Amino acid sequence: MELNPPVLMHWMDLDLVARLGIAALLGLLLGLDRELRGLAAGMRTHGLICFSSAAMTVSLISLFHQMDGQRMDPLRIYEATGAFIGFIGAGLIVFSKGHVKNLTTAANLWLAGVIGIACGSAQWPLVAIASAISFVMLTVLRAAERRFFPDEDATP
Repeated sequence: MELNPPVLMHWMDLDLVARLGIAALLGLLLGLDRELRGLAAGMRTHGLICFSSAAMTVSLISLFHQMDGQRMDPLRIYEATGAFIGFIGAGLIVFSKGHVKNLTTAANLWLAGVIGIACGSAQWPLVAIASAISFVMLTVLRAAERRFFPDEDATP
């Protein structure tokens, strides 16, 4: 059996720590809204998904370069992430009493996966823009929804 050469611990650098650490922190922040609202898939779930996506991406990029791109398809990382997030998201979404619940949480998990992949790939402009826009959508738009579109069930 042919194996790739090992990556030694002394090769661990600040770039790797930044890619994984930023993914973990952004994942935790993405889950903060869900956590504060007491919904499923809070900070830990989002943090783990974002971190895992980054770690998977870093591993794939490293293997791709170690094997000179032979027998490797880097796009499979997106397929695998999509499949796993889809599985988790499908378990979260509930249709009850005519209302769909946890749809935003499932979409937020997908976003955490994408941001994790971007962190693992060190696509820092994409990470910054995606994080900023998602923060606006999750917090500012939620406040606007409450003000301009109050829940019909809550009104007398």
